[in-house]
Parts: sequence; C-alpha cells; structure tokens
Amino acid sequence: MAATNLNLGLSTVFVRKNLLSQQVMSDVIVQAKKNKQTLVSTIVSMKAISAREIAELCYEEYGTPLLDLANFDVKNIPEELLNKKLIEKHKCIPLYKRGNRLYIATSDPTNIAALEDFQFSLGLHAEAILVEDDKLNLALEKILEDDLSSLDLSGVDEEALANMETADTDRRDEPEADSSDDAPIVIYINKILTDAIRKGASDLHFEPYEKRYRIRFRIDGILHEVSEPPVNLSSRISARLKVMSKLDIAERRVPQDGRIKMKLSRTKSIDFRVSTLPTIWGEKIVMRILDSSSAQLGIEKLGYEDEQRELYEEMLAKPQGMILVTGPTGSGKTVSLYTGLNILNTEERNISTAEDPVEINLEGVNQVHINLKAGLTFASALRSFLRQDPDVVMVGEIRDLETAEIAIKAAQTGHLVLSTLHTNSAAETLTRLINMGVPGYNIASSVNLIIAQRLARRLCPECKQAEDIPEAELIRLGFDETDIANGFTVYKPCGCDFCSGGYKGRVGIYEVMRMSDEIARTIMEGGNSLQINRQAKSAGMKDLRQSGLLKVVKGVTSISEINRVTSFN
Repeated sequence: MAATNLNLGLSTVFVRKNLLSQQVMSDVIVQAKKNKQTLVSTIVSMKAISAREIAELCYEEYGTPLLDLANFDVKNIPEELLNKKLIEKHKCIPLYKRGNRLYIATSDPTNIAALEDFQFSLGLHAEAILVEDDKLNLALEKILEDDLSSLDLSGVDEEALANMETADTDRRDEPEADSSDDAPIVIYINKILTDAIRKGASDLHFEPYEKRYRIRFRIDGILHEVSEPPVNLSSRISARLKVMSKLDIAERRVPQDGRIKMKLSRTKSIDFRVSTLPTIWGEKIVMRILDSSSAQLGIEKLGYEDEQRELYEEMLAKPQGMILVTGPTGSGKTVSLYTGLNILNTEERNISTAEDPVEINLEGVNQVHINLKAGLTFASALRSFLRQDPDVVMVGEIRDLETAEIAIKAAQTGHLVLSTLHTNSAAETLTRLINMGVPGYNIASSVNLIIAQRLARRLCPECKQAEDIPEAELIRLGFDETDIANGFTVYKPCGCDFCSGGYKGRVGIYEVMRMSDEIARTIMEGGNSLQINRQAKSAGMKDLRQSGLLKVVKGVTSISEINRVTSFN
C-alpha cells in the first residue's frame, strides 16, 4: 500500500497552527518520501500528532464532512467502485455513490489529485469524506488483501489457490500436487499460510497428537489455536509442507530445516523459515514468517524512551566498539539490530553480517548465511570479514569463546561490531562473557553499550478501558511516586473486532546500559551482575520493569502484560 505521490498541502497548516516546527515538518516530509507513505500516515506513525487530532483539525480548517470509519463495513462497498490500483496509489477508499456523486474516504482533504483520478476513472463527481488515518489504514488492509482473498474456502477460486506460486518449489518433484486426492490439501495449506499473513502471525505450529491434529498461530507473542484438521491428514499435511520447503519427504526420523518463498502477487512475496521435528505421533512443523519490512522501521517506532534512543544513536555513531543486544528468543533482537544497521547503511560504509539464518534481506549489506555442515561458522565468517576492509560487522549471536574473542578484537581495532547474546539482563551479559573466558579488561575496553529487551503487547486503542487501582497498590507494583503524584490513567484490555483479546501489535521494553568507568572498574575487579546492575541504576539506567511501567503510565500497555514479560520483585 505504498503511496506514490506525496501531497504537501497540509504541511503548511501544521506549521501555521504551531503543531509542528518547520524543521520537524521537513524531517517528516523526508521520512514520508523515504518510506513511500502519505504525509498524514508519517506524522501519525511518528506520534507527532494523533490521527484523531489531525482529522478534527482538517474538519475545522476545510469543513470536510467527518466519518467514523470504524462504523462503516467496507465489505458493503460496490465492487464496481473498487479500483484497487487507484486505492493503493492514493490511500483513499470510494465508499458509496449517490446519483452522479462519488464519496471518497481520505485522511487528507487537500489531496485533489486523488479525487480527480477517481472522478476520471469512474465518471462520477468525487467528493472527500474525512476519516482518521489509522482507521483508514485498517480498512485499506481489508480491501487490498485481495491477494489473500482465498481465506474463505466457501467463496474461493480453488484452482487459483491450488496453483498459488511457491518460488522455492520445483513442481517436477511434486506429483501429488496434481492428483485429485491431494488438491484439497494444497488448497487447505495455502489457506492456512495466507490466513497467518493476514492475521499478522509470527509463527505457525503444525502439531500431531494421538487423537487430534492442531494448528496454532503465534500472534503478538501468544499462541492461538486456529484449526483442527482430521488427524488422519497428518502425514499428508507434513508431506505438502516439506515439498514446498524442498525437504526430503521420505526422511521422517531426523529434524530438517528449509525455506519457502510464497508469491502472493506479481509484486508481493513472503518468506517462511521451516523446521521439522520428529515426535512420537508424527512430524511437528514450525514455520517462522520472515517480514523484511520490519527492518525498515524507524527507531522511533520501536518503543525506546527518548534517553534510551539517544544513547543507542550516539553509540551507533561511534567508529568502533561493540553494541550487544540481549533477550530471549522472540524478544525482537533482530529488529533492533537491523534498525541500527539501517541507520548505518550508507554509501560510505562497508557492512557485513553473519547470521543463522539470514531472516531479513537488506540491500547494501553483505549478508552471510552460516553453514555449520560446510564449516562456515560465526568465527570463520568473522575472520573473513576482517580481511575484507569492513566498517561495520554484525554477528548474529556470540555462542562461544572463539567468536567472542574475534568480535572483541574487531571492536578494538577500529570496527563497529553489533551482536546478540541470550541473557536475562544487561548486567548478566557482561558476566556471561566473563564466564565464557573473555578477560575483564578486554570487555571493559571494547563494549560500548548493552541493550536488554522484551516485547509487550500494545493495548488496542479502540477498546481499552480505564482501571481503578489504589495508590498503595501502584506503589507496591513499582510505579514511580512522582508519576503517581502527577496522576495517570491505568488501562486494561477489553477486546473488539479490531484486536485480539484487547491487544493489537507489540512494543519494545528496553534496558539500555552504557559502559561507564565505574562499571569497567567493577568488571576488572571481578564484580558480579548484581553489583554491575547497581552501578548502572545509580547512573540513571531504567531496568526492564521500570521501562515497562512507563509504558503503562503512557497508556500503551497494561499492568498484567508488564507482569507477564518482566520480573516483579
């Protein structure tokens, strides 16, 4: 849904009303062009002004009728009005016609070019209806998921769905896909995959048991059961997924790893990383959806507090040293690293990465896929990088002493090194390196910054409800007494058509620790993680719990969600 034209009519209004400075507006325009977004969408995504405030401003400024799009069912729009090429180009939706007038939903009433294009295409006089940008984007997703329209089997073009392209599939190896017996399986699997994409799932789990077979999606970090096909189809589902992944369908005794590139349309494709595991009742298959668009996120969208973001950007600007990101699997470490790489990815820098596997393709970055069977390890890849005149090196994970030593050597010899470890906090990352065998003086002289992170679910803005919690309980939960004195509203999840159980999307919670002289001294004196953590907090570091509670104060998430993802002492 990329906007090809950037209408700047509203920019002067925001500046004139003193809602944004001229400098901020210039930055917004640059960001909008870079991300191929509309001006309004960029302002909303940067949280500079809310979608509701923009809609009300446009209503006052231009007198354009205002409509709550949440109460409008886009499925009722007549098919002859849905020129999807124009809808995608202008991010506008023709809602209905009366006589010879066509009413078009837009978040920018100054976008005259959109009205003229629809008017010329449909032969009707076009008039703007003002809607909130976030609700407009939800409606656009529903309309433009035509490539995923095969989700409802009752009305599906089964031949088209059965022949949906998987770029990594060699159909000469797939005789069963052409048989009448297996055509329903092909259709069913493609439906499941496209359904997962539409719902924003990160992982799909295909799980065989003795008397049942279930399929679950992980959405916003939580698994939900979505289908329970007959258990006797277990082997045929597994075989189909393995054929799509170019795996050995005859081998059921050992785990296998593969990849699927699923072509949804001429311009859109999605990658899946596939892992099989033999269980006593058949093969469990887990698929990870790899979304390259997440690498294009601006750092302001990830959830860093202002001082945390500034510290990360400051360390990215340094010519050498090491930045480590830590957290459990699925905590968003890859996106944090790639957001940093995106900032560093300029013509002047030579950037190389070693990953297992490469999840996100980033043009301008030399990415290496680790292959242990062929002897290509993180350590050997890193050695090769250092012979290729690098400026920035990213190592997917520091797993052993050899990789740690080479990464630290690179950080000490004029290179910026980014990597990850699996630890629970920033302080524990330093003691983990010491336990690996890295001397304390090497850690103190090479590590610039450590980021520990988690992902918490965002409350749905459409249905979140205020919750009354006594002040004594807020203090017990760890809220800052200054915030309590100033007053804030605590929200809880409710649930509606726009979300999943009261939550929609996720936000990062961060613990950002810079290497100070005091922490360096503690490391070289053999201090433990508790002592390091105390030093960092005395210097102003917010731990994961404190950062999470700030998100509650801001109304982004709930107390129950922060309790789920952070420890409470």
